[in-house]
Amino acid sequence: MPTSQLQSSLRRLLPLTGLVALIIFFTFKARATDGTQSFLTLDNFFNIARQQSVILLIAFGMTLVIISGGIDLSVGSVSAFCGVTAALLMMSPEKGGMGLSVPVAMAAGVAVGALWGVVNALLVTMLRLPPFIATLGTMGIARGLTNILSHGGTVDATANGIEVLGNNDWLKLPLPLWIIIASGLVCYLILNKSVMGRTIFAVGGNPQAARFAGIDQRKTLFFVYTLCSALTGLAAMIELSQSQSGQPGGGMNYELSTIAAVVIGGGSLLGGVGTISGTLIGAMVIAVLRNGSNLLGVDPFLQQVIVGILIIAAVGFDQWQKKA
Repeated sequence: MPTSQLQSSLRRLLPLTGLVALIIFFTFKARATDGTQSFLTLDNFFNIARQQSVILLIAFGMTLVIISGGIDLSVGSVSAFCGVTAALLMMSPEKGGMGLSVPVAMAAGVAVGALWGVVNALLVTMLRLPPFIATLGTMGIARGLTNILSHGGTVDATANGIEVLGNNDWLKLPLPLWIIIASGLVCYLILNKSVMGRTIFAVGGNPQAARFAGIDQRKTLFFVYTLCSALTGLAAMIELSQSQSGQPGGGMNYELSTIAAVVIGGGSLLGGVGTISGTLIGAMVIAVLRNGSNLLGVDPFLQQVIVGILIIAAVGFDQWQKKA
């Protein structure tokens, strides 16, 4: 087998192998006090899906950004901004809000998220700022504006029907799981079945060659950053529905979790490499690791150490592949 094919196979198989190994390990180790299964149950799977839906949605958008050769550090702050904005829009006028209906307020929250993506794209394409610096700046701006809007406090969002999106089921499956399936499918089709997908890989893999080929890199970057932030807004609406409050301190470390999901799933921070299925597996590796560790009573700080080691190992493996 040629070296390139071997490396590609390893990139695909290692995350999946790790996920299967974790599931097997926790299936045997994480048991209730009476000896019954506590990990490999349908209720626990739905619990993982609900908990991980927010990270997965943002990670799907982050996948496209990273494949294009960029990065978005603002997703956590943008998530908090979108949640607080939607909560203020649906809050009754007596309490200082606008009294909009839940669907309208949530649609506005997603639109606000998309606007942050446009801002990021403008900074990267028009001002030619490095994506790391541009999104680091908007991360601080979005977090600051969120605290200004909320006056540093939690914004109540107990409007009628707000719980539907994040907590209800449809056809016996949680609605967040359906949203993950639909969003993942759309992102998969964009990357693998569209002209835009080919340009995303081209821009991230070899920007100079893409420029010589006549690819409009600005259009491509506008698309990926806007989509990533729009999915961040949608994720924020799920979180808002589950907590029924806008949290100015919400979204902490979301950027790290989503980047970790992409990298562990085989994506390359150098651009040009990544898959939606890989990101899904990478996110599930982190989710299963944390869920199983919680069932076993593992220290949360130790869990952070383990995830950090996984990220370093994944990036190190990617660097080894590039050198090979």
